[in-house]
Amino acid sequence: MNPITTADLLTAWELGSSQSGSRRLLTLLATVHPELSEQQLLKLPIGQRDGLVLKLREALFGSKLTSLASCPVCDEQLELVLDVADISVASNDVVQQPLVLKQADFELAFRLPDSQDLLLIEVIQSVDEARSVLFERCLLSASRDGQVCTVHQLPEEILEKVEAAMSEADPQANLQLELSCPACQHNWLAAFDIASFLWSEINAWAQRVLNEVHLLAKAYAWREADILAMSPTRRRLYLERVMQ
Repeated sequence: MNPITTADLLTAWELGSSQSGSRRLLTLLATVHPELSEQQLLKLPIGQRDGLVLKLREALFGSKLTSLASCPVCDEQLELVLDVADISVASNDVVQQPLVLKQADFELAFRLPDSQDLLLIEVIQSVDEARSVLFERCLLSASRDGQVCTVHQLPEEILEKVEAAMSEADPQANLQLELSCPACQHNWLAAFDIASFLWSEINAWAQRVLNEVHLLAKAYAWREADILAMSPTRRRLYLERVMQ
C-alpha cells in the first residue's frame, strides 16, 4: 500500500462524495493501490476488499475504532472500542474458486460476490430482489439429479447453504460483532461495515481539513496546495496563532 498524502486523500474524498458506497470505496483503494487495475479491484472478493480497507483505515487513523450500537430490546446505547486486529480475519486469497456444494440431489458451482455485484444490486430497492440477482450472478452452474436448474428452481434451504458456504470461504465479508447490553443483558450479533465506517471518518476528516485551509488561507493568503503540503502538526500550530 502506497503512502497517501493529505491532498490525495482529499481528492479521493471529493470524487467519492458523488459516488455510490461501493464505487467510492474503490476510489479510495485505487488511490493507495496503484499496482491494482480497476478490474482487479472490482473482482476482489468482498472480504479481501474489506481487508484492504481495514489496512487503509489503520494507516490513516490508527488501530483503535470507536463506534456506537443500540440495543434492539431496550435501546440502550453502547460505546464500542475495537482494534483493527480484533476484526481482521485471516486472508482467504488462496481460496480456490469456483466453490462447489453438493447437498442431497443438488450440485452447485458458484463464486464469491465481488464489487461488480455490489455495484449492480445497490440500486435495487427490494432486499429479496437484490438477493436473487446476487445469486443469479454468482451461481455458475446448478443441477438436480443431473438435470440443469436455475436459481429460481432451487429451494430456500439450498440457497441458505450457499450463503453459509460463501461466509465460510470469505468471513471478512460478513463481520458480526457479539454484543451484550449492560442494561438488560440482551445478547445479539451486529453487523459491522468497515466500508461505511471508514467513509464516515474520512468525511468528518475532510470537513476539518477544509476548515483549516479556509482559516489559514484567509489569514495568510496561502495557496491551498501549500497548506495541504504542511504536516497536521504545522497546520495546527499556525491555527493556534490565528485563533489567538
